[in-house]
Amino acid sequence: MAAAQPMPPASRIEAEVRRARSLVEKRQFAEALALAQALLPEVPENRDVLYLVAVSQRYLGLIADALRTLARFATVHPDYGRLFQEIGHCYRAVGEADAAIEAYQQAVARNHTLSASWRALRDLYRSRGRSIDADNAAAHVATLAKLPPEVVLATNLFVEGELYAAERLVRRFLQTHGDHVEAMRLLAQIGVKLEILEDAEFLLESVLVFAPDYRAARLDYASVLSQRHKYLRAIEESQKLLQLEPGNRAYRTVYANACSGLGRHEDALEVYRELLVDSPEAAEMHLSIAHALKTLGRQAEAIDSYRKAAAVRSDYGDAYWSLANLKTYRFTDDELARMRDHESATATSVVDRYHLCFALGKALEDRGEYAESFRYYARGNAFKKSDSRYKAELVERNTSLQKQVCTREFFAARQRFGCHRPDPIFIVGLPRAGSTLIEQILASHAQVEGTMELADVPRLVYQLQGREPDESKPRYPAVLTELGAAQLQGFGERYLEETRMFREGKPYFIDKMPNNFRHVGLIHLVLPKAKIIDARREPMACCFSNFKQLFAEGQEFTYSFEDVARYYRTYVELMEHWDAVLPGKVLRVQHEELVEDLEHQVRRILDFVGLDFDPACLEFYKTERSVRTASSEQVRQPIYKEGIDQWRNFEPWLGPLKAALGELAGS
Repeated sequence: MAAAQPMPPASRIEAEVRRARSLVEKRQFAEALALAQALLPEVPENRDVLYLVAVSQRYLGLIADALRTLARFATVHPDYGRLFQEIGHCYRAVGEADAAIEAYQQAVARNHTLSASWRALRDLYRSRGRSIDADNAAAHVATLAKLPPEVVLATNLFVEGELYAAERLVRRFLQTHGDHVEAMRLLAQIGVKLEILEDAEFLLESVLVFAPDYRAARLDYASVLSQRHKYLRAIEESQKLLQLEPGNRAYRTVYANACSGLGRHEDALEVYRELLVDSPEAAEMHLSIAHALKTLGRQAEAIDSYRKAAAVRSDYGDAYWSLANLKTYRFTDDELARMRDHESATATSVVDRYHLCFALGKALEDRGEYAESFRYYARGNAFKKSDSRYKAELVERNTSLQKQVCTREFFAARQRFGCHRPDPIFIVGLPRAGSTLIEQILASHAQVEGTMELADVPRLVYQLQGREPDESKPRYPAVLTELGAAQLQGFGERYLEETRMFREGKPYFIDKMPNNFRHVGLIHLVLPKAKIIDARREPMACCFSNFKQLFAEGQEFTYSFEDVARYYRTYVELMEHWDAVLPGKVLRVQHEELVEDLEHQVRRILDFVGLDFDPACLEFYKTERSVRTASSEQVRQPIYKEGIDQWRNFEPWLGPLKAALGELAGS
């Protein structure tokens, strides 16, 4: 995993917080309280300041004041484990044992490393005669006591969201304790949070070499494999766990998720529904069922399950957004009112809030209330952008390097390289540009099967970049010049082998990962006979459609006008380069032309792929197959032209987007 980032210079507030914490450690509680309270007007929602105020108040015997501070604390940081531990300490100080137990239970549910809470629970359970619960708490105390203090502290930091501090600490520990399984597992968990999945997979593989019976690590491993789209291996790992504990909910959930990823949605549904029997109030399970039903085209059942998820947890933003994301659902007045109330509530999490914002944006757009709709879209994007680490400069640098490395001469010298099987049809471009429609058209042909947005090319790119990539001097795409004929052929054969799990025997299959436009050169090197289709949409329509879309994962460039415009400009620049150095390699399909003259464009696409005309391609909406993208319901209907210029309803607010697109906006 890439080395930890250097600590930024401390701000004045951070320095004062450290000073207040030092005063508490010295038991100078009055001074600590005065300092922390002086900071509150400047940073009224700062987690550390509120915590120090409450701790100081408790030690000074001001229990009522401490509980008031903690009540305020809970409105802005409801998932902070130490908040509930402090509530437990307060109630225990005044002899309210039942309230203390409840608070400590909340604390350890959020942060299992809180030894003080486990010790308090052990003692309180014993005083209540709850010997089984007391023994369980004592076991947790003993487990934590056996771990090195560095690992406990790093785990605590990780659980409380301080990822980089946790990473630095656990890395330091592993320098001298390189085979410590808990430390390796923790570093893998940090890698998952930071979306460094390949390194997380490697770390967990190492853990299981040292500790093959470590079930929690194997569960993590199965989950990471699934996230990396290695669904067959994820199923194998989860089945190993299920042989040991057939009824374990976590094992069954990971198994079902992997089945869903592999396209075995009926198998996944069966498991989800069995799990729901024991936990009918599990909102996430209702959501998983709904997603599977939606993918299978069973829209009415999916809507019912999405509504159940929202009924179980009324502020569940993902449930409302999933309804909106059907593109065909219309919210009632009551639903809209509930969504507005939850979006504006201070207790609503950021994640739920931006899901609600995107849902409200779509609901109000459908009602023709464009000004208010845009306000919610903009608000949702701002929330999501604040949660993103996207850097436009990295994409632009990659484009420049691709143009330097992948020249006409470079490809001419390697024209016999790669695996020459013609099976894959790649559809590339930006999301929301009509790629799902092209996929559905092609998948309606008797010789072509649709799969999904396969992760195999991005995974190969990650491999070529090497471990611990240097953003200032990336290995890819320069490393392409170092690859020989045997390596490139091997990469092509491996791609075909690893994608076989998504196929059922037809001669051709579709890989619809849109971001692969950045890797057309690599695709050509490893699979020179593969066909590549560029799904393109008019710039303003495409960029604004992306701005309105909340993606389940990836596509971080879509959450501001500047980022999406820069990405679109880079895309056009790179596609022009591929046209110049690989003439005829890519077929461009303009979405507006496809909608305007379907049969001509379908014949053009089939000619390019080398297939005879199949009338079923014109009636693509009758083809029954799993469709996972945001356009899943739209491609199950005949083409309609009304949506082409929908962006113009928002034109009064799109000046910044036009400016960022420059000359492309008028094309």
